[in-house]
Amino acid sequence: MRAFIFPGQGSQTVGMGQALSAASAVAREVFQEVDEALGQHLSRLMAEGPAEELMLTENAQPAIMANAIATLRVLEREGGIRLADKAEFVAGHSLGEYTALCAAGALGLAETARLLRIRGQAMQAAVPVGEGAMAALLGLDFEAARQIAADAAEGEVCEAANDNAPGQVVVSGSKAAVERAVELAKVRGGKRAMLLPVSAPFHCSLMEPAARAMEKALAGADLRAPLVPVYANVTAAPVADAATIRTLLVEQVTGTVRWRESVEAMAAAGVAEFIEFGGKVLGPMVKRIAPDATPTSIVTMDDIEALSKAL
Repeated sequence: MRAFIFPGQGSQTVGMGQALSAASAVAREVFQEVDEALGQHLSRLMAEGPAEELMLTENAQPAIMANAIATLRVLEREGGIRLADKAEFVAGHSLGEYTALCAAGALGLAETARLLRIRGQAMQAAVPVGEGAMAALLGLDFEAARQIAADAAEGEVCEAANDNAPGQVVVSGSKAAVERAVELAKVRGGKRAMLLPVSAPFHCSLMEPAARAMEKALAGADLRAPLVPVYANVTAAPVADAATIRTLLVEQVTGTVRWRESVEAMAAAGVAEFIEFGGKVLGPMVKRIAPDATPTSIVTMDDIEALSKAL
């Protein structure tokens, strides 16, 4: 069995999609449709930078999605591949869940781009710059990291935001509380703990205003049942009902990204092959979570051609 998976924020880089766009009219169509949906030359920003502007959450989220969907569309159109014939499930990390839904036909490309623009703006606006933080706690299991976050809160917000892989948990919340969590992790057996260079404290209760913004945006979105089930971040379980997906996407803004559990569940369901489109971030995580699985990253035209022959 096979799952198609899609990366989250942090996989953006200046030059992303440029070679693919030069090589394929299909990729250029994807980037053009996203540009038109946003009323912005996002593809130029992706290709040329500046990096500081591309890293802004409201730009990074649709850019990462567009790059991943372009990669998939080239495979589908030029390789004659149908996702529903080649993958039993789709999944994505944080914003990648929207990409997964787009890939599986639950959301149109233009609508996905607009939703991610709203999501990025709302998440950035939810907490004034400098008041929130996120930190990676390495070498601790999820329960230990969650307890450290709870103990570090001291009346402020500090919560487990991303359960990425064994020994890799990200906490999020008020800056002082997250800084306390970093220090606590060091004395409670963590191998390493460090603040992350992010612009807002994602996936914690401080994002509640962003959740309300997404509830409103998703209420008016044309969201259909996906061609194959999507593993939801907040439940680590497959879902194929549009109304449920809508609810879970709202919960996802403040909820923990349960990526480790999602991969474990897919592997337990029989998935042996995980194909990541548009990034090289999730593959190493998959290998740590499910050592017997085979992860593949698809980024270049050569990657796409090799996968087309292999499927």
